[in-house]
Amino acid sequence: MDMINKFYSSAVQTVSTLSGVLPGNNVTREYEVLDQVCTAGVGLMWKVYNGHKKSTKQEVSVFVFEKKSLERWSKDDRETMLETLRRGVQQLTKIRHPHVLTVQHPLEESRDSLAFATEPVFASLANVVGDNVRSDKKLYDVEIRHGLLQLFDGLQFLHQDAKIVHRNISAETIVINKNRSWKLFGFDFCIANQPATDGTPHWPFREYTTSLHVLAQPSLEYTAPELALNSVNTPDSDLFSLGVLVFTIYAGKPLKMFGSDYSSFRRYANDLNQRKYPPMNAVPSELTESLKALLHPSASLRPKLHELKQIAYFQDVGVKTLSYLDSLYQWDNLQKSKFYKGLPQIIPTLPHRVNLHSILPYLVKEFVNSPMIPFVLPNVLLIAEMSSQREYCDHILPHLKPIFKLTDPIQILLIFMQKMDLLLKLTPAEEVKQSVLPLLYRSLECDMPQIQDLCLAVLPTFSTLIDYNAMKNSVLPRIKKLCLQSSNVSVKVNCLISIGKLLENLDKWLVLDEILPFLQQIQSREPAIIMGIIGIYKIAMTNTKLGITKDVMAHKCIPYLVPLSVENGLTIAQFNTIIALIKEMMARVEQEQREKLQQLSTIQRDNKPKDASEILANELDSSTISANGAGNGNKINDDMFSGFSVGQPNASSAAPLAPVKAREQLKISHNTIAAPPGARPDILSSMMQSNLTGLGTTAVTAAAPPAPAPIQQMQTNNGWHSANPLVMNHQLASPQASNNNSFSLDDLDPFAGGRPSVGAPKPNNTNGANMYTLQQPTVNYIYPTGYSLNNIQQQQQQQQLLAKPNQAQTLQPQTQPLLPTDNQNLNALSQQDILNFLN
Repeated sequence: MDMINKFYSSAVQTVSTLSGVLPGNNVTREYEVLDQVCTAGVGLMWKVYNGHKKSTKQEVSVFVFEKKSLERWSKDDRETMLETLRRGVQQLTKIRHPHVLTVQHPLEESRDSLAFATEPVFASLANVVGDNVRSDKKLYDVEIRHGLLQLFDGLQFLHQDAKIVHRNISAETIVINKNRSWKLFGFDFCIANQPATDGTPHWPFREYTTSLHVLAQPSLEYTAPELALNSVNTPDSDLFSLGVLVFTIYAGKPLKMFGSDYSSFRRYANDLNQRKYPPMNAVPSELTESLKALLHPSASLRPKLHELKQIAYFQDVGVKTLSYLDSLYQWDNLQKSKFYKGLPQIIPTLPHRVNLHSILPYLVKEFVNSPMIPFVLPNVLLIAEMSSQREYCDHILPHLKPIFKLTDPIQILLIFMQKMDLLLKLTPAEEVKQSVLPLLYRSLECDMPQIQDLCLAVLPTFSTLIDYNAMKNSVLPRIKKLCLQSSNVSVKVNCLISIGKLLENLDKWLVLDEILPFLQQIQSREPAIIMGIIGIYKIAMTNTKLGITKDVMAHKCIPYLVPLSVENGLTIAQFNTIIALIKEMMARVEQEQREKLQQLSTIQRDNKPKDASEILANELDSSTISANGAGNGNKINDDMFSGFSVGQPNASSAAPLAPVKAREQLKISHNTIAAPPGARPDILSSMMQSNLTGLGTTAVTAAAPPAPAPIQQMQTNNGWHSANPLVMNHQLASPQASNNNSFSLDDLDPFAGGRPSVGAPKPNNTNGANMYTLQQPTVNYIYPTGYSLNNIQQQQQQQQLLAKPNQAQTLQPQTQPLLPTDNQNLNALSQQDILNFLN
């Protein structure tokens, strides 16, 4: 939190300072000024800010000099200093060289400030040397060596071409730009050549004076001794200043500090004339002798710049590599291609900051040269591999975006496919969708099988970044088209493998509608392609998210897979794999279909309305359960006929009933099922098999057989219906009365042959009621379980009563216990028997 507050306060202070200094300066009209990055110039009086041009967003650095910093100076010194600064910037603007700071916008002056814009600047050399420098700004040895070579080139240009003596070479006037190139700055005290009458170059001498402010004159620490001893100013004086600068870089401070003490400087000049050098333990051994030569008191004995370039100190591989990049614009494509081919062996040996800021800027400039891109791109991606994601997004990705859109030369796609894992690792997801995915689409559509194979291999690795519409409408159609049209078996197999890896990111319906029909369109029958198809079917069937329905397996998959199993060229292992898949599908179809049919059967049975047959079956089941579970207090003879009786008609009847004929025993023949000995015949089965067409009357036989006699089929022409559900209505005859048309249900005997008929009139009528005779209808009954019809003794007694015609017979329900044979026969009735009976 303290760090955040410190940063916030620094930003607020910077904004407030700029708001007070720059509002009236014209630089702010075209450039947006941001945070301060460093200081530079004489006395580090120039404050350097990051910024960009408002119209083009071009990155720049804005140098600002605040006039209020001269408030303590005298008026003359203040005017002299301002004039010196103006002159230095104007001279800098006129000079154009790779190793001289480039001015983007000329000097603008306001009431409060001086300001101008240059190329982006990292720091001044004074900000990065010394013991108190941050580690991220501390210079590497290869950077120092390469920077010194760049200064040599810059000074050589000034001396030989521009004919200018800088006179102010120091750590404050050397600026390092964003690409870590060292640039000359601070031309405040420079002297141009004023040739003599004979044409020899001449640079006027300006003597140091103590009357001026120390910052308004060249620094004595970097001034050559001949200026104080001989009053001579030559280009070699800059070489002495360069020697002091080299010592300062390694030692952290100049040879000796003088300030404004000019007399002390003169004494030190005499010491140097006697070759008294300070200790140089901090300077590399291979540079010590050359440094002493640069510090020689005699200007003519100092080495020339081109000679310094040849010393062993500058023969390092990294230094040569960086130097080649500086002169790369002078080479042709053949020379460049050879250099770029060897660069991947050098990049890993250099510090990452050097690769990122010194090598990369030169590489990305070659992207405008299309034939060179295949040679440059591997080096760019190698640097990206050693970078963090933030560094990649800030320094590399903006330059790669235009390259993603190129398809010529074709090697560009191949290189990107080979490094696709790196791109996916470092590129943000949004940029992957916008830039990398279109690159993959173009790779799938190219004609180079190697690129297609690489694209198909890397495509599943970032399938999660592809949205559903892009997958359905862009990726899958291209893979399917490539698989169907390519003549390369490897490409076809890789297409199937890629689809198999993509399945887990697809939904069920996309697989059923797009993938499975596509497999059946493949005409190739090579074993590798067949196994790729089998793999897709296996994944689609076993994946719980997808799953193939039994209908699809039965109608499409199995009929397609069976012919594949007999293709020529399959090995035994491949054949076993196909057969195992087919068997698994068959088992799945069988299981799911059986479960479906069972569920449908259960639903139909539960929803089907109950009919008479089911009601009858339920009655029989409940009767059987009631009989078997009879215990204490249970009346097993209670049924629907309990309390039902046939007696004499009411005495108040209008006319006596005519005597009815004696009942005759009904006989039912049972031809198909033989009753076991001693068991009662299955009456219901006999009724179902008999052809009951009518009813008639017969005379009651005089004597009953020892066993229940079969009931003969009777016929009648007068059918009537009973409300009793146990009566077979189509066999029921209407009663015949001799004296009147009235009748009673008492006339109906539900016990058939088990009860004596009452056809003969009773001889004695004790109640004085009219004598009557009941017609015995031929009716087949379903006997309730509570009656015993096999009691032979009871039958004989009833027959004796029937022999007396004058006695009225009263019908009473039987209360004897149920015989085992009744339960046995009734329980033998199956549901199908009941259905046949009702039909």
